[in-house]
Amino acid sequence: MLNYIPMSESDIFGKASKPINPKKRGLFPFVVTVFKTLNWELTKDTSFSNAVSCHGFPHSINAFRIIVHAFALAGLQIEVQFLLRDIISYYKKLDLDVSESHSTLLSSLQHSHKAISAIVINILIKVFAENKMLENALDVFLQAKKFGSEPNILSCNFLLKCSLEANQLEFARILFKELKDSGPSPNVCTYTIMMNYYCKGHIGQNIDIVQATGFLEEMEMKGIGPTIVTYGAYTHGLCGAGYVEFALGFIQDLRIRNQHLNSYSYNAIIHGFCQKGEPYEALKLLQYMRNHGPSPDVYSYNIFDGFCKNGDIEKALNLIEEMVHYNVKLKPSLVTYSSLFSGLCKHGLIYVCLDMFRNLGALGYKYDVTSYNILMDGFVLQGDMESASEVVCEMTRNGLVPNTFSFGRLIYGFCKRGLLDKALEVLSIMLQFGVPPTTITCNVIADEYFRGGHFMEALKFINEMQNFGIMPDSYTYNVVIKWLCKGKKSDKAWEVLPIMIKNNVFPGVVHYSTIIDGFAKQSNPTKALLFYAKMEMTEKGVIPDKITYSCIIDGFCRAENMKRAWALYKEMLQGGQSPNVVTYTCLIGGFCKLKRIDMANLLMGEMKRNNVTPDRLTYTALISGYQRLGCNDKAQDLFDEMKEKGISPDHITYAALGQAGPQFGCQTLFGGNDVMRTKW
Repeated sequence: MLNYIPMSESDIFGKASKPINPKKRGLFPFVVTVFKTLNWELTKDTSFSNAVSCHGFPHSINAFRIIVHAFALAGLQIEVQFLLRDIISYYKKLDLDVSESHSTLLSSLQHSHKAISAIVINILIKVFAENKMLENALDVFLQAKKFGSEPNILSCNFLLKCSLEANQLEFARILFKELKDSGPSPNVCTYTIMMNYYCKGHIGQNIDIVQATGFLEEMEMKGIGPTIVTYGAYTHGLCGAGYVEFALGFIQDLRIRNQHLNSYSYNAIIHGFCQKGEPYEALKLLQYMRNHGPSPDVYSYNIFDGFCKNGDIEKALNLIEEMVHYNVKLKPSLVTYSSLFSGLCKHGLIYVCLDMFRNLGALGYKYDVTSYNILMDGFVLQGDMESASEVVCEMTRNGLVPNTFSFGRLIYGFCKRGLLDKALEVLSIMLQFGVPPTTITCNVIADEYFRGGHFMEALKFINEMQNFGIMPDSYTYNVVIKWLCKGKKSDKAWEVLPIMIKNNVFPGVVHYSTIIDGFAKQSNPTKALLFYAKMEMTEKGVIPDKITYSCIIDGFCRAENMKRAWALYKEMLQGGQSPNVVTYTCLIGGFCKLKRIDMANLLMGEMKRNNVTPDRLTYTALISGYQRLGCNDKAQDLFDEMKEKGISPDHITYAALGQAGPQFGCQTLFGGNDVMRTKW
């Protein structure tokens, strides 16, 4: 039934409205017909833009104003909204001043019945808001108040919600204050909208739990009772800000006060505990939900993702079974199972994962690219590239297009096993599918070219990367520098730095340290020191780190120039850099070569005081030093201490214990290991 309000013609046309121009009577019969019959089929086929084209703008806007009021009079709000959208879209399309349209529509409302004006005002606010025309919506809100027609809180809440979705916080604050100062008074939805914003992270706006708590307290003062949605938003905010235990206490207090809660609030806390690495605390809450309510939903059981990340795969599998047993309506989604697939693969249980994957297919689940990628990557991690390739082939047979991750991981797997030709085949297929490689994928291929000794091919490939729209990055250049240094071409590596700067990629401490390490290993510590001196003189002023210092110290220790090595060690300490096991081992080995066992022991003691644990190489260096001096008992004591601490000696350690000689200096003690590859 229409909510028809008896009114005079002046209520519709407006007492101050201008008469229709008799020269343009084309629209007048149409307006009269619509006014008398409310024929929507006739109305909707006449767009505002067509009316303007045929009858001109002034005549058309006046006619549509009358039609809008006619449908508003009958309470036909959907039709009013359609008409207003049509008018506003015309203004937007031609980039006209929209304020003119609502001024025209609002001017006649001053003399209309309040029921008509309220409908038009509220819908106009919503139409502007949904079109992200927030300033226009606010202007309607303020103008309406001037002639005594207050918008309802529903339209104001919609405007508030749209402004926050557009991340227009200052606009929302102004509107919220206006509502509190002059009405319509904010209700529970208004506060919940504001709270929900502050309880979520946004661009340039972190979770502000203090502000959210303030809204909750303000609601309590005004006697506005929060809803389940309000409590859910607040609980999510607490957990997102890291206050998981406080959130748990909060909902426990609500339960004591017999406040109703849904699974949304509990799920936030379950997720919070899992994020903290405490899945068993989350499990307690899940068990409480099963015993006391609210009933767990499919998201509650995402707890098993926490167990997967903690390595407790068996518990995760049990939870999946329990989920189905507890409530047959709770069918785990493929996303849920994908988390489990990921956990199984990361822990080497690829064939358990494969069995589950196939079983799901038999149950009617449709695999997606993500689930296939997880399975494929599991095979890559196991080194089974044949199976990994077959997974991607199956993906394409099922009508799915492999993405950047799919191809990238296959390329990585083949390169890791030295199968560069296979990796290049995958790259070719990738390009045929129209999937561009990432810089990381290209760097992996370039690295494998270098590893195989194909320097020219590697450099050619790096140049060709730009054909894919990929510019070499910092890592790309470091790959080039690393392999030039390994090929004893540190001077050539030095020449890469100006090329980097020319391409707007500025060398960092890793690039400098790699070249310094290259010079040091070429028994050219003086050049390494010269290059080190250039670091801080660059435009960006690169500060050396402990890796840089250790590389150059290693070079001087190899050259038995312990005076220079010691000076660099002191400089390192003064610069606030903390030596690690590699730094100490280089120095201990260097002093032992010169039979300065006193300095070696001094460093060993300092090492222990600084909680830096000696490793196999450290003990081997010191054992070798004592053997050189003929202190066999001391060497044996160190050997025994080493084994007591669970450090396994290798053939070099046994050789050092058996005989002392120059071959057990710092260089040999590293057994050919690359100092730059040591875990720092």
